[in-house]
Amino acid sequence: VPMHRLLQGDVGAGKTLVAVSALLVAVQGGHQGALMAPTEVLAEQHHTGIRRLVEHLIVPDASTLMGERPVRVELLTNRTTAAERKRLAADLASGAVDLLVGTHALIQDSVTFRSLGVVVIDEQHRFGVEQRAALRDKSADGTSPDVLVMTATPIPRTAAMTVYGDLDVSILDELPPGRTPIETQWAQ
Repeated sequence: VPMHRLLQGDVGAGKTLVAVSALLVAVQGGHQGALMAPTEVLAEQHHTGIRRLVEHLIVPDASTLMGERPVRVELLTNRTTAAERKRLAADLASGAVDLLVGTHALIQDSVTFRSLGVVVIDEQHRFGVEQRAALRDKSADGTSPDVLVMTATPIPRTAAMTVYGDLDVSILDELPPGRTPIETQWAQ
């Protein structure tokens, strides 16, 4: 039975680290992971941050000479060119892409994962029920992925999903140790 969990916390509370951990568990199990964000800017930020976090990690790959390769993280947004989309589609279907980060572009018909194990949806209230369901149904092998939805903004619909739906809740209510406080300044 797939897990459905809401991860709630303030900005900078470490939700992305928890999401990356879940995505990597899927990869370790031989599956792929997807993270969908509501805007290109946020998707690009996640892509950059995740690539930095996993840059030294490797996965088994029998098709390579050494039998392993680095974890592959790709980005798919509306700005992705047609040629790049075609290459990504082939690499997703073969399982060569481990983690795909993107916007609504992830739910296009041309996007199919070989085996999607974990779906992370950031700012889930910005997506409709059908959009979230469309991403969950992207696995060619019929795998039903675990779903982690994240939000820094609890809204009534999210609260209703936790009370009446099959959504478990985890709340990050403190900053990770050693986190530098954010300082905002006004410049003229």
